Amino acid sequence: MTALLFAKGLLLGLAIAAPLGPIGALCISRTLERGFWAGVAGGLGTALADATYAMMAAAGFAAFATFLSTLSIPLGLVGGAFMLWLGWRGLSPQPVAAPAEIGARDLLHTTTATFLLTMANPTTILTFAAIFAGLGLAAVGDGASAAIVVAGVFLGSLGWWFLLSGGVTLAKTRLPDGFAAWTSRLSGLLLIAFGLAALASAAAGLAE
Repeated sequence: MTALLFAKGLLLGLAIAAPLGPIGALCISRTLERGFWAGVAGGLGTALADATYAMMAAAGFAAFATFLSTLSIPLGLVGGAFMLWLGWRGLSPQPVAAPAEIGARDLLHTTTATFLLTMANPTTILTFAAIFAGLGLAAVGDGASAAIVVAGVFLGSLGWWFLLSGGVTLAKTRLPDGFAAWTSRLSGLLLIAFGLAALASAAAGLAE
């Protein structure tokens, strides 16, 4: 059970981080200009923000576990449908955004700047809440399980930024134009798989 929850969080963090938005473009730019660790520093800020929002969503489930456990099936249906929508949107990627503008010069300030930029989008917590509902965290509900999922989200997100910065460092050039589209599609397929699994689980619960 613990390993499964961690794996779900890991894949979820990877799926959310992979589509290349302004932060991703910034990390690529910083990697080319200042090296591998400059790119990772930017990604670290985003990974910390993702983990923070995931923790907030998970804490809400843990706090209201008894009440939410009675709504596990409808929450699973809503969360599964939301993941399908996110996945479908990922299959039709938008043009790569321009890099985010930050004035940070060193690694610490780069991490802080990207953390604040990511935290400036409060709808992210709604995304995590819906996804966690689809993953069945409302039924699990305890703090230890929530912490395992959050740790997985953080490491999955951070792992992506290591891969991206490492790839750019090795290539020593910007990634091919089709790279952003393919990462968005793969992320979309992963979220669709999560969504279908959540809907199947909820449907099984209705059939009992």
